[in-house]
Amino acid sequence: MASTTRRPSSASDRRAILEKRVLSAIEGLLQGGVTYTELSVEQIAQAAGISRSSFYLYFRDKVDVLLRLSGTLRGESYAIASAWRPTGAEGGLDGLARTYELILGHYRKYAALLSAIGEVAAYDAEVREAWDAHQRRFIDNMIEVLREEQMADRSPADIDPELAASIIVQGGGQVIARQVASGVSANDAAVARELALGYWYGVFRRRAA
Repeated sequence: MASTTRRPSSASDRRAILEKRVLSAIEGLLQGGVTYTELSVEQIAQAAGISRSSFYLYFRDKVDVLLRLSGTLRGESYAIASAWRPTGAEGGLDGLARTYELILGHYRKYAALLSAIGEVAAYDAEVREAWDAHQRRFIDNMIEVLREEQMADRSPADIDPELAASIIVQGGGQVIARQVASGVSANDAAVARELALGYWYGVFRRRAA
């Protein structure tokens, strides 16, 4: 008969639990008005209910914390974005609007972390390069989508997939960042819809001149 004894958590499980505690602690500290630059390892560890030695067991330093936590945020947001395709039941204009709304909700959940990333990226090359690589992944995905649409003769051939993808990702990212920073979520659906309308009729289904 199989044993029903609960297995000890794996190292990855323990790391995930600790990362959630640290993220929650950082969010609380940032909401108190302190900047990420001003935070000390001691403050983060104390707020998370762990010792400094435990902190350094899992993280190299404060920047490593930010890179690790932002990696989770990036992975989840990419999964949302890359699931959308222009065709199919969940695709099209309505699907694109839903995708933008989901991304808005996801980033709003991590608003304090996003603010910290923006703050530290301004002076730390490692954080800036990690975030740039994240955007590049979004752009590459959109290039693939646009090329597929052109090959299927659903999007006009005169569109430059690389340039259009950069505008969609970077432009949409700026709108989303401002919307999250505003702290007003009541019009998230309207903002998402307007973004989708602009890109749908401006790129995906635009008539070639």
